[in-house]
This record gives sequence, C-alpha cells and structure tokens, in this order.
Amino acid sequence: MALFEGFEVGDAEVNGQTIHYRKGGSGPPVLLLHGYPQTHVLWHKIAPTLAETHTVVAADLRGYGDSSKPETDDRHEPYSFRNMAADQVALMKSLGHDRFSVVGHDRGGRVGHRMALDHPDDIERLMVLDIIPTLDLYESTNMAVATGYYHWFFLIQPYDFPERLIGADPEYYLTSRTLRSPQPGVFTEEAVAEYLRCFSNPKTIHASCEDYRAAATIDLEHDRADLRRRIACPLMVLWGANGFVGKTYDVLDIWRQRAKKVSGEGLPCGHFIPEEAPDAVLAALRTFLAN
Repeated sequence: MALFEGFEVGDAEVNGQTIHYRKGGSGPPVLLLHGYPQTHVLWHKIAPTLAETHTVVAADLRGYGDSSKPETDDRHEPYSFRNMAADQVALMKSLGHDRFSVVGHDRGGRVGHRMALDHPDDIERLMVLDIIPTLDLYESTNMAVATGYYHWFFLIQPYDFPERLIGADPEYYLTSRTLRSPQPGVFTEEAVAEYLRCFSNPKTIHASCEDYRAAATIDLEHDRADLRRRIACPLMVLWGANGFVGKTYDVLDIWRQRAKKVSGEGLPCGHFIPEEAPDAVLAALRTFLAN
C-alpha cells in the first residue's frame, strides 16, 4: 500500500494463528496495535515517520484485518486479551525482537496492558491511547458510560444478534456509527476503503463481537485475578480531551493504580488519536521512547 511505502508485508504463523503485519525501518523495535473496528492501517500517518528511527511493526490483531479468525467457544477464550497478547509477543519474537515497546490504541491498548502483565520481561515500554483499564470501565458503568460506549453492550449480546444487524449493512455501521470524529476529513479514503474491505467479511464481524464478549467475561476474570499486579515498565497514556474518555475520567489517576510509573496527557482531539493528532502522538512517542 502507498500508505506504508517502503514497508514489507508478511504473515507470521505464531501461537497457532496467522498474524498479518507490516514492518519497516531500523533501530529499537516498536509494535503498533490498532483498535475496533480498524486494522494496522490505523497507523499510516505515524508508522513511516517513526520508521526513520525505529524498527516499526504494525500488526492486525487476531480476529481483525487479515489475521486469523479462529473458532470460538462458550467462554470466548480464543478472543481473550491474553491470547491476543500471546499472538503479538510471538510475532515479535519470530521477527527477532525479544524485547520491544508497544503502542496500542483502543483494543490494541488493552492487548498491550495484558502483554505488560503476562510478559513483563518482553515489554520495554507501553503507550496506550484513549482507554482506561477494562475492569475499571465496566465497574464504573452508569448512564453516561452505557450511552457513550453503547457498542460495548450491544456487541456482547448473544450470537448472532449483533452479527446479523451489523452484517445487514457493514458500510453504514462502519462509517456512520463507529468512524466518527469531531474533526472532518481525518479518515483518508484509502484507509476507510481498507477498513471496509476487512470489516465487510462476516468472519471479522463475528470475531470482533467475540472480542467484546470476551472482554465482558473471561477478560474480567483475568483482570480481577491480577488486581494486585501492576505494570512494571514505564507507561504513557494519551487520550482525546474532546472525546468520551477525556471528558468522563481522571485518566492518569486511574492508570496510576495499575502501573508503577505513569505519564501522559490529553490531546485536543477525539477518540481516533493516531489519525486525528498524528504529529502530537509522534512528538510524545519520541520523547517517551528516548527516556
């Protein structure tokens, strides 16, 4: 893709899955993880510049993009953040990176959180974008959360209710109900076309619902079991000051209860920070990776 000029594309067979990725640049390794309902293309405004100083890997999470969409089970375990985290650690090791930094937006940030807990020796630094921990979000649910994050409660409904509704018109759901920003024109035509190509696949719709079903069940079990564990590596948190997270939570205070060393700030944008404020993300990321 022209959006990732100079990057190689690959499919790694790891952890029993095929994980699709793009890799470019040289230097200290950084893994970029996307959120719902997107793909690694989310990073197209950041990855090429970051690759001038770092080895950059942008990967599709299990269930998304061109990565595997495995069969699920009654516990939704195949789509737990624990399994997604294991995929990405195995991907980086297969590329020769035993220790690396992670930047995750939305669902990718939650995978990064789990990576830092389950694989502390592998994660150099972690940056998460526009999230609070999954357990904190569910346990703070009120009218505002249920309204602002309605899709969290829609997507966890039993199969195949949300799948049928979304599958009736994936383009409408993607472009009118999810890819919304207070800043017009932030989503490039090329990126939206790629998101739509992948999200129009019924297997992706089902897998993404399973991702949210797992978050409301088995992921909460894992999070409660780890309540006394804190992220050991340096953590930076960025959030959209004009979005739901920034307007609803004391983001740094919440993350300070989950990590030992936390920094961060709100940016003048909404939820889709890598596309709405790429220069600000790059500036913060350069400082964070250099310290």
